[in-house]
Order: sequence, then structure tokens, then C-alpha cells
Amino acid sequence: MEQLHVEVQESRARRVLEYPATRLVIAVLWIGGLLFVLIALHIKPALLFEAIGAIVIAAAYVLYVRVVERRPVRELALRGAPAEFGAGFLLGAALFTITIGIIWALGDYAIVGINHWTAILSPLGFALAAGVLEEILFRGVIFRISEEWLGSWGALAISSILFGAAHLANPHATLTSALAIALEAGVLLGAAFMITRRLWLPIGLHAAWNFTQSGIFGAPVSGTVPHGLFVSTLSGPTWATGGGFGPEASLPAVLVALSGVWLVVYVARTGRLVQPIWRRRAQASEITAL
Repeated sequence: MEQLHVEVQESRARRVLEYPATRLVIAVLWIGGLLFVLIALHIKPALLFEAIGAIVIAAAYVLYVRVVERRPVRELALRGAPAEFGAGFLLGAALFTITIGIIWALGDYAIVGINHWTAILSPLGFALAAGVLEEILFRGVIFRISEEWLGSWGALAISSILFGAAHLANPHATLTSALAIALEAGVLLGAAFMITRRLWLPIGLHAAWNFTQSGIFGAPVSGTVPHGLFVSTLSGPTWATGGGFGPEASLPAVLVALSGVWLVVYVARTGRLVQPIWRRRAQASEITAL
């Protein structure tokens, strides 16, 4: 009798642990806590911090999935990763090139010089590390787990808002720039994850957008001072250039990145949207009753 009681308690504890809201709290505390520790260490130079952060957060995510969710880490499986990452990289580079092209057509962007090709290496390293770190946290943890709980629409809204809010700490950030980031990256990267249910496509897209913005066109990324292949100037109204925060806070960037809406439409039409947990349970009860 005592053994049965213990088994019932263990079963209840397991159900609580497996509930999406519980897992979301555990994952955020675990991975977010490690990130805060890394920030507190003040690792220099910044590129080394980004690289170490990407490795630590990736390892922490794998450990969380294997220990708490007790399953293979399918969203980071290497099979098919080069093709998905490559597709995302090409898409991200193309989208930002279109964005800067619009700003140039408005007369607000100009190239005034060219650096040695090695100037692209540091921005590329930053972009790759940031893509891994931020996509694991915002799409792998926040979007994926909250989607199991609140459904695709709820997860898209929450992850987008939090992603935009996270950039408020950057130099020259404003509520407008945070909203722009939420609309651009939140929708586009969330849709990219929903298409494959893996992280490689959004990582490639995220990295390429940042790299092309800074490493190629020499524009600020989220308020940081750029140093890339082209030496450039941005001059004009903030709505057109993004001001000191960079082109990602501009109206052209928002309009271009909102092409992600079409990816969301594709996800919906192909039946990839996830219903909230209470709707799934209600549907399961109806089927059982039949």
C-alpha cells in the first residue's frame, strides 16, 4: 500500500513537471540564469563573450531537453542542418539587402569607402554567436514550450514581445525600435521555426540579417558601432533609417521583414499550427466520448 502511494505521488510530480508552463519556468530559470552569470563575468573581448555564451547556452539547452523533457534534441539534430542553415542564411541576407536598397533609393544610405575584406570576420563571428544564443532562448525555449501551452498564436505573440523588449537595453533603443524588432524578428523567426520545427533555419536567417547589416553594409546593429566591408553613412529621418539604433528600427525593415506573414500563412495552410493545450484536451475528450 505504501509503495502504491509513493508511485502515485511520483506520477503526480511527473505530470506537474511535464506541464508546459512548468517546463517553461524551469528552462528560462536554468538557461537565463546561466546567461546572467556569463554577463556578470564581464568576459572580454565582446566576441569571446558571444562565442562562449553560444556554446554554454547550447550545451545548457541540450542538457535541459535530455534531463527534463527526456527526449532527443531533434531541433538541433545535425542531419539536414547545413541545408536549413544555408537556406536561412540566404533568405536573411536577401531580406536585409532589399531593406538597405530601399533606404538607398530614398537617398538616406551611401557608401563612402571600402575596408579590407578581413573586416567581415568579426561581424560574422558576432552574428553567428548571437544567432545561436538568441534563437535557442527565444525560439527553442520561449516559443517552442509556450506553443505547447498557449498554441502557435499565443507563442508567437509572447516570444515576439519578449524579443523586442530584450533589445531595450541596447544603445539608442526606444519603444519604437523594440516594437520594430518584435514585428520583424518575432514574426519572421517564429514562422521560420514553425516551418521546420528545428532551429537551423531561424539561426541562419538571424545570423545573416545581422551579418549583412553590419559586416557587409556597415550599418549599426541594435545600436552597436558598425565595422564591416563598406564604410557607409545613414542620413535622413529616423523612420527611414532607424536612427542610431540602425536600419532594423526603420519602416523599410519592418515592411520587408513582415514578409514573414506569408510564412505564417504557409504554416497555417499546411496544418502546422498548434492549438492551445485546453483545446487539444477538449478535442481528445470529444473523440474519447465518441
